[in-house]
Amino acid sequence: MPTVTLKDVAALAEVNVSTASRALSPDKSSLVRASTRDRVLRAAQELGYRGNLQASALRRGRTGTVGVVVADLSNPFIGPVLRGIASALGHRDLLPIMTESRDSSEALSKICNKLLAQRVDGLIVTAGRYRDRTLLKAVAVEVPTVLAVRDIPRSGIPVVCHDDLAGGRLAAEHLLTLGHRKFAQLVGPRDVSSFAGRAEGFRAAIAAAGGRCLDIEGASVLPTVEAGRSGAAQFLDRNEGATAMFAHNDSMAIGAIAEFRQHGLQVPRDISVVGFNDVPLTDQLRPPLTTVRLPGYELGRLAADLLLSRGEGSESTAERVVLAPELVIRDTTKQMT
Repeated sequence: MPTVTLKDVAALAEVNVSTASRALSPDKSSLVRASTRDRVLRAAQELGYRGNLQASALRRGRTGTVGVVVADLSNPFIGPVLRGIASALGHRDLLPIMTESRDSSEALSKICNKLLAQRVDGLIVTAGRYRDRTLLKAVAVEVPTVLAVRDIPRSGIPVVCHDDLAGGRLAAEHLLTLGHRKFAQLVGPRDVSSFAGRAEGFRAAIAAAGGRCLDIEGASVLPTVEAGRSGAAQFLDRNEGATAMFAHNDSMAIGAIAEFRQHGLQVPRDISVVGFNDVPLTDQLRPPLTTVRLPGYELGRLAADLLLSRGEGSESTAERVVLAPELVIRDTTKQMT
């Protein structure tokens, strides 16, 4: 099928090529008489003309795209975050290009290079680890960049994240209120700010109350259901008498509960479990999961807004936005007897 050109559209609409070009340009269509513009649009539609979007983008110095990098697309928490980003970008006619790094620094480097080669107008990264600081600082020099969910201290890159320290403290205080004194926590990767904050907040609150806390390395790379099962198995092997467990995300909490069930333990009768994030459907589990709720959609929306503000050169844009967590008590925790 022959390629339809702008010259073909102009000929069918009986206008010159420059008029057809202006009529089809979002930035210049208002310069063309309405009746002429409609005639050109009908001709373009009839011929199936799409135009050279890349060439147009290069002329404007913008592509209308924003790169969004996540660690794991299968993580149920990331869905609301992406929805918030897409909603905010959509209102500005920007298209998110979403991809995942699987929490690999090597993959993140390749992804960033490819997105820069595609001339994206900005970048939102939810997959940054401490070791990625140098890479992302270099990327931020080339294109407006915002960190979301995970912070990288001393990077100088604007961030929208949660108060994970407070979230870990909320989980600990809830379990302490129920009378627990021996605890375990399934920790996420230690070089990720969100998991480091949750661990610190939980551990500090337990220590302040005179309790004991055992850290279980549940996830060295991705904090998945499988990592939760593995961490719970380690916990059972060590048999140190903890009566409550804090998992650094809901996926690990779900995996831990499944592992306990396989070994004949019931939650919360034999052990209380608290998750983190309040991902969709955690209230539909049996038993429904006690967890710390984070506003994922709002975080994504704010991250996109922050990126757009920086792209427009705003001088009053905040460099760090921190959202508060909320404890959601359901049925996986109970009072000690």
